[in-house]
Amino acid sequence: MFLPEEMPLPGLNAHAGLDEVEAMMLALGVGKRLARAGVMAQELLATGGKRVRARLALAAGEALGLQRDDLIAWAAACELLHNATIVHDDIQDGDMQRRGEPTTWVRHGVPQAINAGDLLLMLPFRAVEQLDTTDPIRWRLSRAIARAAEAAVRGQSFEMDLLGGGRFSWDDWTRAASGKTGALLALPVEGAAILAGLDAATSARLGAEFATLGLIFQLNDDILDLSSAKGRPAGSDLAAGKVSALVVAHLAAHPDDTVWLKTLLTRPRGHLAPEDVALALQKFCPSSGGAVEAVRARAEALGQSLRTSHTLRAIPDLHAVAIDLLTTLVRP
Repeated sequence: MFLPEEMPLPGLNAHAGLDEVEAMMLALGVGKRLARAGVMAQELLATGGKRVRARLALAAGEALGLQRDDLIAWAAACELLHNATIVHDDIQDGDMQRRGEPTTWVRHGVPQAINAGDLLLMLPFRAVEQLDTTDPIRWRLSRAIARAAEAAVRGQSFEMDLLGGGRFSWDDWTRAASGKTGALLALPVEGAAILAGLDAATSARLGAEFATLGLIFQLNDDILDLSSAKGRPAGSDLAAGKVSALVVAHLAAHPDDTVWLKTLLTRPRGHLAPEDVALALQKFCPSSGGAVEAVRARAEALGQSLRTSHTLRAIPDLHAVAIDLLTTLVRP
């Protein structure tokens, strides 16, 4: 049921349903009996976060004519999968803080943190069990979760190989970001479309439009690394040896810097001198042009493609959700 134009849908920023999503995630994390695994899941979920994927699942389903109450379990499933990737990412990246709190591996050690991530990876399927729908729909949703999780892992693995393989092209960067970030933004919308009764091809096509927002998010997130806006020192991606969008954009314009930048990125964590970071950041953002402007222009072009998408404009309420999310992602 679509509301008239004078009564727009609550959209991405509405709080309705989020408390129920939080309660379901915590209950699934604890399980039948509170033990170490449940404590670790609770700790991570209690740190909060923007809950973008849960909000997206709720808003997308509503835009497709569903009630928010019928989307709670799906929103929880999408958010639980995202949090599973967070635990494993923090281990791989050596990050000691997440959302202002010690990361799971810092609190409990790497072996137990792996267990926590594995647990959270399974819980989306338990959430799908709680949906009031048919078994064929549950199967389609479970399959979508599995595909998104597979894409995220493959994307993360590919990203970790970019530096060692000397892969500094935009195609390589996009392949990694599409998997690790894009797939988890496509999933909430694809699942909402499935619950709304749309066929497999249409559901996947709608989800793919939102995967573009994952690329935009990653482009802007890489720019944020120039400052301490992410709660880490400026240049943390460089110190971690990450082939960010800034690295790709700089080398596309200055291929002669490949040896210098690769040498900088391959230094052991903690052995990168502050002056080396400062020089790289200075090269990325000169007085005019530079990698920052190239990355920003790429994000703006992707945003424009979303604004003019015929697929989304055919469903105005869903298009409005996409624009809301786009505005959130590009906000300084």
